[in-house]
Amino acid sequence: MPDLNLGLIGNCSFAALIDRHAVVTWCCLPRLDGDPVFCSLLKGLRPGRDGSLGVELLDLARTEQHYLENTAILITTLYDRHGGVVEITDFAPRFKHYGRNFRPATLIRRIRPLAGSPRILIWVRPLFDYGSARPVITFGSNHLRYVGSSQVLRLTTNASLTAIHDEIPFLLESDLTLLLGADETIEHELDDMGRRYLNRTRDYWEEWVRYLAIPFEWQEAVIRAAITLKLNAYEDSGAIIAAVTTSIPEAPNSGRNWDYRYCWFRDAYFVINALNRLGATKTMEDYLRYIINLAAGSPELRPVYRINGRADLHESIVQALPGYRSMGPVRRGNQAYEQVQNDVYGSCILAAAHIFFDKRILRPGDEALFRRLESIGEQAVRKATEPDAGLWEFRGSLRVHSFSTLMCWAGAKTLAKIAHRLGLEESTTYWARHAVEISRILQEKAWSDEHQAFMANFGGTDLDASLLLMPELGFIRADDSRFIGTVKAIENQLRKGDFLFRYVQEDDFGYPENAFTTCTFWYIDALCAMGRRDEARALFENLLASRNPLGLLSEDLDPKTGELWGNFPQTYCMVGLINSAMRLSRPWEEAY
Repeated sequence: MPDLNLGLIGNCSFAALIDRHAVVTWCCLPRLDGDPVFCSLLKGLRPGRDGSLGVELLDLARTEQHYLENTAILITTLYDRHGGVVEITDFAPRFKHYGRNFRPATLIRRIRPLAGSPRILIWVRPLFDYGSARPVITFGSNHLRYVGSSQVLRLTTNASLTAIHDEIPFLLESDLTLLLGADETIEHELDDMGRRYLNRTRDYWEEWVRYLAIPFEWQEAVIRAAITLKLNAYEDSGAIIAAVTTSIPEAPNSGRNWDYRYCWFRDAYFVINALNRLGATKTMEDYLRYIINLAAGSPELRPVYRINGRADLHESIVQALPGYRSMGPVRRGNQAYEQVQNDVYGSCILAAAHIFFDKRILRPGDEALFRRLESIGEQAVRKATEPDAGLWEFRGSLRVHSFSTLMCWAGAKTLAKIAHRLGLEESTTYWARHAVEISRILQEKAWSDEHQAFMANFGGTDLDASLLLMPELGFIRADDSRFIGTVKAIENQLRKGDFLFRYVQEDDFGYPENAFTTCTFWYIDALCAMGRRDEARALFENLLASRNPLGLLSEDLDPKTGELWGNFPQTYCMVGLINSAMRLSRPWEEAY
């Protein structure tokens, strides 16, 4: 039965998920939001081999799996019952070549016999058009071509083509290399090429990690989170997606199945902050470029965009895939792009603000860019108190969501700071005045004397975990009695065991069943800001223990069992881990 004990590999062009038996169960090509040519993760309870790439060790006894330290290179070791051992190394090439980052949409698998006389079976069964079409397979001298209607994949290998095509077991006597990618001729000796690419990819990741700013404590967890965040970046455009998967349900049979292979504006602020803290300035600049390009296009922002910057995300149901553990539907696209979500204007401005204040950025912001952001700020002011779907993207109702108003306020406040930075005093006064007015309305309309807390909606009675972000955004101090009351109310209603729900009221799909991982990180950060560091550290350690064996987190988890649910691995969660670790860790000065 499929689960989320999966490893992620990639190179900022594409990504793949690999299970503990070295089966590639998910991989979209030729880019992160492309056709899932390996889609067995969504092919039901017993997916079989269709839609996957795998190596079976006959008489398998056990498996082990780990990442090569400080890299995105995954090692799976298979042991048989007779002393045979096989090591499988999976990676996507990424390194400097001719002054550019070489990152082809190519998966490389190296298979090595380590002990005994292992017998293996290799299969390569891509599907096309979202699982609906089998490819036509043709033979070459040392390759197989998988021909689909929209793309052709080529498997180049020094293994027996007949053994792979006919799926016949054979004795593994020497190292094998499989290279799967575009239909292009490989002109180099394959085993030597695989070894060189592996070494250069390892060198790239080790060098990248060397320049990260990490906390003294939880270094391994933060490094893995940082690499995962990097793998969710599509370098060509700068976009960072929410997750590499679609339609992993938030809870069993909940229908809460969404396509997360896109870029959400609201994530931008938090992702940019995490990249800034890590010192990953190149990835941060690329993402800023993507955001600025969208902001320059129109002041009417969508909540979510494709990685190419378009918003044509028409949502449809994929009929050929039954879903994760047969828990459909499988969705392609995301209807959220049509929604009104007013927090996006503040998110855009807060993210773009880095370009005006960060001295490391090569092309700093100027007045022309500020004027473009002002048009987005005008939208924030107009929409600050208008009903919307909110950050949780409710599909069946519109309300005035306090978090949306909060983000509109943050946008106005930030524009005032940028204007002051640029010496534009009239604009400084203008945006500061709007920030004060939005703040007044939010404090008046969102606060409940009865509950002694800020509510999710103006005049409402529901609670929302997103309001834990008020101190981080600078709206209120963490020691303010109103925030302390809000945290207490959230604890009473939204905390289940050691995890936090985003809300508990009934929505379009019923009542939420699983905790929202990011919200637990927000809660940890709020406790830390309030001085409750011991509680925060204990909850943080517990959340780290909830990661899968390779250190990855999904969007949701079952508060009773700890099982991971929702799209995987979720960028937001890895960002939350990084931010919380930075706040909670002992400083390096106290390390010795």
